[in-house]
Amino acid sequence: MDRLHGHFVSSGDLVFDVGAHVGDRIASFRRLGARVVAVEPQRAMVRALRLLYGRDQLVTIEPVAVGGQAGRARMLINADNPTVSSVSPAFVAAAEGAPGWESQRWSEFAEVEITTLDTLIARHGVPAFIKIDVEGFEAEALSGLSRAVRALSFEFTTIQPDVALACIEQCAAMGYARFNAALGESQAMVDEWVGAKEIARWLRALPQTANSGDIYAVAA
Repeated sequence: MDRLHGHFVSSGDLVFDVGAHVGDRIASFRRLGARVVAVEPQRAMVRALRLLYGRDQLVTIEPVAVGGQAGRARMLINADNPTVSSVSPAFVAAAEGAPGWESQRWSEFAEVEITTLDTLIARHGVPAFIKIDVEGFEAEALSGLSRAVRALSFEFTTIQPDVALACIEQCAAMGYARFNAALGESQAMVDEWVGAKEIARWLRALPQTANSGDIYAVAA
């Protein structure tokens, strides 16, 4: 994980970890010497983050979701697997009955506050890297970013390839010229850096069994 993040993050950089969950990526960013804004709307996850990082002056916890505009939303909670809780009903609908997702249940919900990436930038500064892992809400999160930062990543799933394709299109429109990807939790990029059309073609060709991963984008 550190080796992968080291392509994008150096000591002294600011990183936004959007969808921080319980903070495994935060630990990696901190080992690399970065200052971190951890964005996580789930109360149980926020409690865990405060226990783990509440005394670290270089970690700021924002207990909110990120979207295209400020407001409130209903978050669908997967109590048994909270890392796939989501504010996207379309994500939950796509998961129902999909291979590999049969055991997942979203049986609870919570009202959460939504902010935008632009608002977080105004509050904390311009990050060198933004990691976005928000279970089907990635395109909405990116729509709240009005200008490119140095680099970012967003999660993709094979049950919702259209969301990742929309993110690629948004990134290209903001000026991101080079793309790469990592499958699952491999923490290793799969190919050479390519353009937006090539990474979209790669994504469309993935089998359903690939399940998920992250796409990385670097500004020109």
